Amino acid sequence: MFLDVEMPEMNGIETAEQILLRSPETDIVFVTAFGDYAVKAFELNALDYLLKPVQKERLQKTLMRIQKEKESRDDNSPATGSTQCIRCFQSLQVELSESRGPETIRWRTNKAQELFSYFLHRRGQPVRKDLLLDLFWEEVDWKKGYAQLYTTVYQIRKTLDQLRIGVKIINCDDGYLLEMNNVSLDVDEWENGLRSLPPLTEESVGDYTRLLELYRGDYFAEYDYLWAESERQRLRMDWYNLASQVGNFLVANGEYSKAIVLYLRIQRFYPHVEELYFSLMKIYDVLGDREAVAGQYNSMREMLREEFEAEAPPHIKEWYQQWKNRK
Repeated sequence: MFLDVEMPEMNGIETAEQILLRSPETDIVFVTAFGDYAVKAFELNALDYLLKPVQKERLQKTLMRIQKEKESRDDNSPATGSTQCIRCFQSLQVELSESRGPETIRWRTNKAQELFSYFLHRRGQPVRKDLLLDLFWEEVDWKKGYAQLYTTVYQIRKTLDQLRIGVKIINCDDGYLLEMNNVSLDVDEWENGLRSLPPLTEESVGDYTRLLELYRGDYFAEYDYLWAESERQRLRMDWYNLASQVGNFLVANGEYSKAIVLYLRIQRFYPHVEELYFSLMKIYDVLGDREAVAGQYNSMREMLREEFEAEAPPHIKEWYQQWKNRK
């Protein structure tokens, strides 16, 4: 669609916003005598921006660009039935098909990566532009901030197009809305699995274990995103509670080797929980591995001394002394 910018009732920029709300795949070309609308057109992901009077050669380039965009869109459309997934546990990755496995996304800038991560964080919810300016460009004056926001959104859209993934960022009122379009998110899959778990039994423990493995690391763990911290802690606590439940079940059923592997993994996430050391000490005691019992106790003491300048809890210290006195 070719749109002038200066029009009565509703200008071309507002018209384009309404068109893209209803038909996000529409290609917009602005035709205007005014050059100061270029940044706004850029933000709307306009295919081109023509200045009047339009020269024939310049218009021909636009038509060629339209044709290339159509061909690229046809070539890059996701295959029917393909499974696409975005991963947020540990790092931001995309899985375009099961055969290819997870891939790290190459972003133009770190800001583009973080902004896209925030859109994922707020998926399905409109996000106002003024909120984004306060969050990502608080030290920049509003005019430059808007220009940088529009540029970053444009970069994200181009990256998503190159990935051939169905996720779209659409303009929504005075903000943006991320549409997943049947692309799954590992965080959603994990929480859906958590809600649908049956009671823990010998028959269902495999489902519990598979869900624990899906949690590859904390939510955006590799990035220092302050806005993700509360969600990171919430998901981490859910995983800890689930892992502890499975660990207790394995110990109660005498599956000590599996319990050790699980408790050591929990310990990597929660190195400051002394009860994890104590649980491992008791398992190693059952297995008769005295060196491992002493190793866990000494590691716990060192951790408490370095992190909290504290001694071992009395009940663990007492247990350990009684253990040492055994023949």
